[in-house]
Amino acid sequence: MIGRLFCAAALALLAGGCVSTPPPPATCTAPLKPAVQVDLYFGRDKPAGGEVSEAEWAAFLAEAVTPRFPDGLSVLAVEGQTRVPSGAIVRERTKLLVVVVFDAPAHEAKVGEIVAAYNRRFGQHGVFRTERAVCAGA
Repeated sequence: MIGRLFCAAALALLAGGCVSTPPPPATCTAPLKPAVQVDLYFGRDKPAGGEVSEAEWAAFLAEAVTPRFPDGLSVLAVEGQTRVPSGAIVRERTKLLVVVVFDAPAHEAKVGEIVAAYNRRFGQHGVFRTERAVCAGA
């Protein structure tokens, strides 16, 4: 539910929908390189009731996310909150997926596929997304 609400809020704020434009590259000091950090917020409430379980999330991560970003990613458990049109505050457990990519904008299709897979699998209508230029390296 929060995923849908975040997307709706982003639409209202950005007036451009949930389609992103990659941020400008960062100016980095070696050994760091310009990259893009993609944050995806996956709300876990299912529209028909219940919640995406840890086992369901783990399967989704293994099947839909890891094959697209095998070089690494981070997942954090977070608590989401938003105000719905009625004025009520809605809270939802959320998974935050963080991926740093060096192939911008080639990552766009992969991210779109992940979002579409989550929406199909769990009956969601959106995944809130942010992107920002970063300097990264190991």
